[in-house]
Parts: sequence; structure tokens; C-alpha cells
Amino acid sequence: MKALLLGDLSPTAISNELFEKQDINTLYNDTLELHRDNDVCFVNLECALTDSENAIKKFGPNLKAHKNTAKVLKSIGVTHCGLSNNHIFDFGVEGTVDTLRALDEAGLEYTGFGKDYDDSRRDLIIEKDGEKIAIIAVCEHEYSYALEDRMGSRPYDEYNTIEDIRAAKANADRVIVIYHGGKEHCRYPSPRLVRAFRAMARAGADVVLGQHSHCIGCYEKYENCHLLYGQGNYHFVKPAFMTVAESWNTSLAVNYDTKTHEIEFIPLVNTDEGGIELAKGDEKKEILDRLDACSEKLASGEWKKEWHDFCVTVAEMYHRNIVNSNSPLFEYTTITGHYLDCEAHTDVLREMYPSYNLINEK
Repeated sequence: MKALLLGDLSPTAISNELFEKQDINTLYNDTLELHRDNDVCFVNLECALTDSENAIKKFGPNLKAHKNTAKVLKSIGVTHCGLSNNHIFDFGVEGTVDTLRALDEAGLEYTGFGKDYDDSRRDLIIEKDGEKIAIIAVCEHEYSYALEDRMGSRPYDEYNTIEDIRAAKANADRVIVIYHGGKEHCRYPSPRLVRAFRAMARAGADVVLGQHSHCIGCYEKYENCHLLYGQGNYHFVKPAFMTVAESWNTSLAVNYDTKTHEIEFIPLVNTDEGGIELAKGDEKKEILDRLDACSEKLASGEWKKEWHDFCVTVAEMYHRNIVNSNSPLFEYTTITGHYLDCEAHTDVLREMYPSYNLINEK
């Protein structure tokens, strides 16, 4: 099968009206050809499609968009949406029900979400011409993940996810894992994330794609499995809630041939008009050269210093929030629990607050 695997999509202040009007040409420009003639076209939908104003309590923005977003995705050739991420539940049960209804009405299948934790663990199975592939979409523990008694996204679990991959591989020709996690804006994975990706490869995954970081990271082939630590955004143009870094405006579309096991990275860039287009010329070369450079550091071991240096740049924010979290006057009284809940935040804390065992004599 020919699979086009895409990163995070969330209409923003500059693009939501275009999705509402279904202005496909402005939104997608010359990427439209890329979306056509695929057996599978998978997108991570990182927002609710709702008019609800009942935003859940969280640190960070609550993301929603017009329900016509689903119709736009269907019209350009998207076949499946992943809902395992930290924003799909931003408007609670009401917003989620609205989202699922919009996807159903548009004729889009979805995965990575369930009525409770057990239900969320259902794999997406796609069969065509005697070939079967399984897609497993998981996210780190941040706001949207399913509980034993509440709907939500399929969370990554260091035990259950490995077993799920192993079981999927026993019944499918290819297993693709979409992993929504890792530290935002960091081009390099944490040591835990490297171990997790490689463990998923050993369990039988053929492709593992890291999303959520909002930047292109690095790549390696491990145990014949394609591991991409950071795909970048897909369609998440100029959000109003943050100052956009250069890395925010680039992403990689992934073409994967399930028969040959060949993979291709296609650079995309944001446009000033609120859409995306194919990167070309020097810009395309620069994106791919940076990917190669980061990947070389992953292979050589230099990535560990890059990860540490990144953690240093955000350490003061973590320290300040933790110190102030016990104050009844401080807005973020539950932020320590949030940090302990989410793997990416815990990765930073482990890097910046090593135990004695890690720093004692060797």
C-alpha cells in the first residue's frame, strides 16, 4: 500500500476561516497532488471541531476549529484521522462528541480514541489486495488521555503499548506507530524517548513517527524500523497564542511504501496566506540538510549534549513553577502534578534534577 502519513493539524486564527469556507486552493496549494492517489492518508487532528465554549482546565491553549475542517480533509484525500493527542479533549465531552460527529458526517475514519481506556486500545486495521497494515496511535499523558471510567485518547504505556505492537505484528504485514509526545520545540529526543522508540521497533513496529514537538527532529533506522523523532507540524499556521519560531513553519510529509518498506520525507512549509506548500529549491535543501545533520548527531551520540543544552534553556521556567506551586496565590497550584503526569515534562526534570546516584563517584 501507498501510505501518506502527516503530522499535526489544527486550524488557527489565520486559517480557520479558510477551512470554514473550504478554500482548498489557498489552504493546500501545490500539496494537493501529494494528497491524491494514496491507499492511506493519515492526519493527526489536534483540536476539537466544535462551537462549544466549555473549555477544560489545562495549562496551555484550548484548541478548536470549524466542523467544515473534516469536509476539507475528506475532499483532499485524507482517509483517516488520529485522535490520540493532548488537544482532542480540550472542550470536554461536548466538544469531543461534536468532533466525532463531524468526522462521521464527512466519512472520515479515526483511531486512537475510545469510550474508556480499554476501548481506546483498538488498532486501526487496513486491508487491501491481500495486504494488512495496523496503525497504532498513542499519546503521552497530558489532558486528553482515556481513563478507566472516561473517554479519551489512547495513551502510551511502556508495558501495554509494547504488547499491543507485538500482538499487531503477529496479525499484520506492517505496523505503523504514531507517537504524540516528546518535548515541544526540541529537535532531539530525550534518553527515555530513544529507549521507547527502539523498544517499539524491537516489538515489531516497522515505522514510528514522533509528533507533538512542532519541529522536525532526527531520524534513524533501527532493527530495520524507520524512527523519526519529530515530524513537525502539518497544517498549524501561525497560532495566535505564541511567537512562531522558524522551526514551527516546516514539516515533513512521510511517504511510506508498505510493500518495499521504503520511506520518503517530503518537506512542507507554511505560507503567509494561511496555507501550506511544498518546499522548493534552497529551502527544501536546507530542511533536508538540517534533518541529516541532526540525524548524524543521533548516530554519533552528540544528541545527548543537544538534549541537555535544550533542557538548560527551559530549566528556569520549571524551577519557578515548582517553587511557586505551593502558594495559594499562584495560579498554577497543580502544575507539579501536571509535570509528573506527562512523560515529556518528566524527561526535562530528570535531566535538570539528577539524583545522587547519577552524580556520585564513578
